[in-house]
This record gives sequence, C-alpha cells and structure tokens, in this order.
Amino acid sequence: MTLLGSGWGAPAVAAVAALLVALAGGLATRTDAWYRRLRVPAWKPPDWAFGPVWTVIFLLTTIAAVMVWNADPDPAARGVLLAAYAVNGLLNIAWSVLFFRFRRPDWALAEVAALWLSIAVLVLVAGRVSVTAGLLNLPYLAWVSVAACLNLRIVRLNAPFGEPA
Repeated sequence: MTLLGSGWGAPAVAAVAALLVALAGGLATRTDAWYRRLRVPAWKPPDWAFGPVWTVIFLLTTIAAVMVWNADPDPAARGVLLAAYAVNGLLNIAWSVLFFRFRRPDWALAEVAALWLSIAVLVLVAGRVSVTAGLLNLPYLAWVSVAACLNLRIVRLNAPFGEPA
C-alpha cells in the first residue's frame, strides 16, 4: 500500500504540500522599509490579518483537495487535481517573490491574474467531484480578488517600479 493509498496518506501529503507553499510564500514575504514606504489605500487590511486569513485559506483548500482525492479514485482525475494544485502553489509563491523579493508590484499584478485563474480552476476541478469541495475554495478566490485590487492600487499609487531608489 502506498502512502497516498493509506487512510492518512492523502491528508498528510496535502498538509505537507500546503505547509511548504505557505512556508515558501512566507519566506519570500518581507515587510521591510521598502514595503513600509509604499503608499497603500486606506482600505488595506492590517498586516497582522494576512497570517490568520492565509491559514484559514490553506486549511480550506487542503480539506477540499483531500475530499476530491478521496471521492474520485480515477487516476486521470487525480492527475488533473495534482496538476491544478501544483500550478496554483507555484503561482502563489511566485506572487510573493515578485512583489516582495523583486520589489515589482507591477509584475506581481500581471502574475495575480494567472493566480486568480488557477484558483478558478481549483474551484471547477474540485466542484466537478464535490460541490462542497468547490465551495471551500471560494474564500481563496475572494481573498485573491481583494489582493488583486490592492495590488492594482499599490501599482497606481507608487509606479514606476524598477527604478533605482
């Protein structure tokens, strides 16, 4: 019996994958002097809110992934599920790298469109198997929608980027 075939295999693998994405994104995120100098809209959530919100989002998307994995044993469907989550995880990390490490909110704004689409794919892939699993991904879609709007405002308030400081 493989790890994924055991009773705790799918939840364990999903949890580790979610933790790795969260850790990588967290390590890429720097709220340093550059970040603190950015002009932001008044409606920006406080910095302390991002950790709890992302924790809930990762928990919900992990539960959704496990639900779909367990509900659809078809290898092709599971391959699509894994690919959708892998692409989404990479795009999630990439946004933080572009925005915080490269200090390019303009590039992150272009990337967030791909991230948003990847979440929409998660909603559809999960929802095809379980309506509940699809719905569990909607808070992620909503939060990234807000983040995209915030990213757009930051670009408009602070452009151009990539110029020497």
